[in-house]
Amino acid sequence: MVWKVYLLRCCDGSLYCGVTKDVEARVSTHNAGKGAKYTRSRLPVELVAVSPDLGKRRAFQFEYHVKQLPAGQKRAAVLQARGVGGVERKSSANE
Repeated sequence: MVWKVYLLRCCDGSLYCGVTKDVEARVSTHNAGKGAKYTRSRLPVELVAVSPDLGKRRAFQFEYHVKQLPAGQKRAAVLQARGVGGVERKSSANE
């Protein structure tokens, strides 16, 4: 199975990191208020980055790593992984 790690920017500017098999469906679920408890009160959310295809174990390891970082370093880690592991960064009007 193919898993991906995704990074969302919430309406308050905070970041949320998660793991899924279907990124588009998961972002829709978050924006419908049925995703993670953290994002429910911070809608709408915007997709910031998506990892390359990963195995389940590696995806959860990478998510854990990202979640341990301070907010400023989360974004930097994802952008750095882009060059190393092919993370696709979505464009944002806030940048």
